[in-house]
Amino acid sequence: MTKMYRFPVMFILILLLIFPALSEGQSIAGPDVKLVNNDIFVSFSMNLEEKKVKELQQGMDKELRFYIDLFRVWRVWPDEFILGKSYAVSLKSDQIKKEYVAKTDDGSVVVRKRFKSLESMLEGTLSASDFRLTNARELDPGNYFVRITVESKIRKLPPVIGYFLVFMSENEFKVRKDSAFFLIEAGR
Repeated sequence: MTKMYRFPVMFILILLLIFPALSEGQSIAGPDVKLVNNDIFVSFSMNLEEKKVKELQQGMDKELRFYIDLFRVWRVWPDEFILGKSYAVSLKSDQIKKEYVAKTDDGSVVVRKRFKSLESMLEGTLSASDFRLTNARELDPGNYFVRITVESKIRKLPPVIGYFLVFMSENEFKVRKDSAFFLIEAGR
């Protein structure tokens, strides 16, 4: 009888080790989309769970990648990816100096900022206000939506382990949220 229960128990243990914890504590507020002078602006903010905030306070570095993607809605076909922008945010805390450093990299410009408190660093780096996505004149008429995806990378594993454990996730968490549909009219 005990041999019969070994396989399910081992299977569950292996699954728990392979897949990272569910990202229930992380959430995205928004995204809010505005059309101003034919430009599409997106605003959103990310909330980290308490465990991740404590890890930052204790000196563990975090690297977050933000993806802002524009999709066109189709009735019969799957939604069409139109364009996307991304940027990376690296968060570091120095307990000795009582200093917090955030580095934002969008591929062309790297911005490094220093903060005096963890709360001000999280507030200043995990939100975007009026992020310009594109001009609506470049788009065909139709319904569109914006998808925000935020993922956190696990600390880098040695390359040899990555070759043998190809099924292991590289993300600590991954959260995404879609905006409400908005209409782009012809002749804008």
